[in-house]
Amino acid sequence: MDISILIVSYNSKIFLRECIDSIEKNILNKIKKEIIVVDNASGDGSAETIRNSFKDVILVENKENLGFSKANNIGIKKSKGNYILFLNPDTLVREKSIETLLGFLDEHTQVGAVACKVELPNGEIDDASHRGFPTPWNSFCYFSGLTKLFPHSKLFSGYTMGWKDLSTIHEIDACGGAVMLVRRKAGDDVKWWDEDYFFYGEDLDFCYRLKQKGWKIFYYSNVSILHYKGVSSGIKDISKDRTTANKETRNRASKARFDAMRIFYKKHYEKKYPRFVSWLVHKGIDIKEKL
Repeated sequence: MDISILIVSYNSKIFLRECIDSIEKNILNKIKKEIIVVDNASGDGSAETIRNSFKDVILVENKENLGFSKANNIGIKKSKGNYILFLNPDTLVREKSIETLLGFLDEHTQVGAVACKVELPNGEIDDASHRGFPTPWNSFCYFSGLTKLFPHSKLFSGYTMGWKDLSTIHEIDACGGAVMLVRRKAGDDVKWWDEDYFFYGEDLDFCYRLKQKGWKIFYYSNVSILHYKGVSSGIKDISKDRTTANKETRNRASKARFDAMRIFYKKHYEKKYPRFVSWLVHKGIDIKEKL
């Protein structure tokens, strides 16, 4: 099996159908693929849609919403591909995007993961597909607005890596879990997704651990995938008119976002910085969450 395409779904039936249709339409038949959908107890008929309309898709039905990391790890155990493509259900695959990324990893054996250009419905590039790590300084610049004021400054745009030319292929710190092609050997090397994260942050953590093991992560600008972004969580402005999330889901996703910040900092940075810096970081997260 060349590639296992793994989609974690939660109440995104219409988008999930369109996503799978785009995969079938835009991946060459010569590529040996499998599509695995892990459904997190959706209440909108997502699982039924897969069973009735996509007979070749491997469906895993969780009895409860286990979050992104746990669901991905369940899907990985079912997969057989040399490469794993993590794909959100609110994405649309475009022509030549997947085979191009596969070819890139085939040619560059030191690269553990790659993301293509991920475009939002408004034409902008999804910043999650092209990121630096959230060090205290990078996070301060991002949340204080300095990154927006100086979007191409290496000093102030560390979190977005905005000084790099987005029209070129280049190495980055991290890409988003919405579209991420991973070499199985690299994923095995870091034991895949950290299940301490429920939703958000797990992709940054995954990339951070890949880097620790010596794997490179690349941004590939020559092909693209569309990402509606935030359809399941309901907390992104870009998809507020498309989201399927109710108030309870939005609140849970928002809490998970800030929990992820705390988990990441504690695991990867707390021992590297003085206590007063850690105090400032946690206080900043608390204030941001209340706001």
